[in-house]
Amino acid sequence: MTLRRWLEIVPGSLVWLTFILMIVGSIYFPVYVAIFIIIFDIYWFLKTLILSAYLGHTFRIMKKNMEIDWLGRVKDLDGWSDIYHLVLFPMYDEPYEVVKETFEKLLKANYPLDKLIVVLGTEERAGQDAAEVGRRIREEFGPKFHTLLVTDHPKNLEGEIPGKGSNQAWMAKEAQNEVIDKAGIDYGKILVSVFDVDTQIYKEYFGKLTEAYLTAEDRDRASYQPIPLFNNNILEAPAFARVVSFSASLWQMIQQARQEQLTTFSSHAMPFKALVEIGFWHKDIVSEDSRIFWQLFTHYDGHWRVVPLHYPVSMDANVVPSFWKTMVNIYKQQRRWAWGSENISFLVSSFIKNKKIALRKKLFWSFYTIESFHSWATNSILIFALGWLPLFLGGDAFNESLLSFNLPRVTQNILSFASIGIAVSAILGIILLPPKPKWFKWYHYFLYLAQWILLPFTMILLGSVPATEAQTRLLLGGRWRLGFWVTPKSRHSKQKKN
Repeated sequence: MTLRRWLEIVPGSLVWLTFILMIVGSIYFPVYVAIFIIIFDIYWFLKTLILSAYLGHTFRIMKKNMEIDWLGRVKDLDGWSDIYHLVLFPMYDEPYEVVKETFEKLLKANYPLDKLIVVLGTEERAGQDAAEVGRRIREEFGPKFHTLLVTDHPKNLEGEIPGKGSNQAWMAKEAQNEVIDKAGIDYGKILVSVFDVDTQIYKEYFGKLTEAYLTAEDRDRASYQPIPLFNNNILEAPAFARVVSFSASLWQMIQQARQEQLTTFSSHAMPFKALVEIGFWHKDIVSEDSRIFWQLFTHYDGHWRVVPLHYPVSMDANVVPSFWKTMVNIYKQQRRWAWGSENISFLVSSFIKNKKIALRKKLFWSFYTIESFHSWATNSILIFALGWLPLFLGGDAFNESLLSFNLPRVTQNILSFASIGIAVSAILGIILLPPKPKWFKWYHYFLYLAQWILLPFTMILLGSVPATEAQTRLLLGGRWRLGFWVTPKSRHSKQKKN
């Protein structure tokens, strides 16, 4: 086997080793397991306090940033008028209504629209319906921007798998050849924003991005990350889906406060010149949004970082009309995100080959990335299951001990204190709701607060379980490997009221 293949086995092996030790330890060493879980719960409580502080910090900055006229500030900076924005919207079979909403928001940007080069990337394999959406969007919105280019990514190209990465690479090259080179625009004056096709910008996004770029230290060696809020259609979602969507948004807000651990996720931006120099996105991977960070990081010998914008973009929650289909789709989306563990083999093997990257950075990022995916799969199960497992498997001698008697009470009390994080999340979830429709009554606020009682279930069933499956599939390889799964997008004719 190759080094890359050996490294793919690591994440899943660590997850299953943890589960095996959890069971074996509960049988043969219940006292040590009980002590471990108490220490682990205390650690989780302290971590919850720290993460809640990060969340509050980011929220305050975000709210302040959303009230600022960033274009007005940018106009005071030298060279702002030379900056162009290449805006990529890869799509598959999303309906016209979803794409139209995205472009209507784009038109409302407080930024010169003649500085926007917009690309809508359809897929040949999506058929005539997708092509028709592209045609309608081009006719309706084409004259509004510097350029609106609609591309059609051919299917079955050699060395590619179907997915966003291969489509985005095609879109960027088409824009390079058909627009940028013909217009003679300097690559060093272009910022690329890559969005899911349901991503709706707030009006100051391009002003904030331009300001961040022009004022950043070593600005051409950085990506720029907004906060993805999954709330376009959050009022259509059932309670489970709302909790998962809010959790994803709040986690990304926390990450904005921890810049040293921030990598690109979903919608983000980067200098076009750097994108050209690395040869665009890899075309044979699923997790292109995080892989592009590692491509840039390794290409520039570790001299790459992510600058948090502390400014949001709005995206769809994972919702379809059927409750159970929504649950299945959320599971598949979480599994696809967890498939990002495929990047561990890429970055570690690149670290081994590249002698120019500082050892400190290699060790930090290797440990952090492996630990993050391991925690994703195991933490919630350790928190909510391990406090009881020694009682069932530890035998009579352990069950007659004082430690056995107190273990459930101690762990329950610690987790009760840790629920401060749930309370903070619940309050911010209410604040982040979009404008309320007429059917939204005062009592809905209580329902939206009470929904957070579902968090332990979502953390396990829609967090740990899909993450474990993804890393297990990567461990097994071959026919078990995941391809790119497109999250369905839709607009309901009637919003749900639960």
